[in-house]
Amino acid sequence: MLPNAPKHLPQSPLYQKAMEIFTLSRNISHYYVDDLNSLRRDGKENPEIYFTGDIVQQSVSLAPEILRAESKVFSEEKHKHVASVTRLTNRLYKNCERLEHTHSNGRDFLPILRSELKKFRKLQRTWMLTL
Repeated sequence: MLPNAPKHLPQSPLYQKAMEIFTLSRNISHYYVDDLNSLRRDGKENPEIYFTGDIVQQSVSLAPEILRAESKVFSEEKHKHVASVTRLTNRLYKNCERLEHTHSNGRDFLPILRSELKKFRKLQRTWMLTL
């Protein structure tokens, strides 16, 4: 359980895993930014730096979408948010793959995030059946 999580929020395993993924992706992003924020030899910025922001933004959006899906009454509305969680997870995984091709020491931590995303996907399948 996360120490800063308010007690009134649902503590489903999927929600907890989403919060872990957010924390992990934020830490990885900080590590990458230190490596990728310098200019290249031609004076341009490294375009891979934007993928670090993408993984944080996508992981930030996971938990609220889970809460929205769990709070909806009608199944059509639930499925809309479930689809959003699926899209965010797929994009997050794809951006991890893109970051693994960068020249940074941070890429050593990306397999950990991808492993957590695989666990998240397994939890997500079960969660989708319970909605």
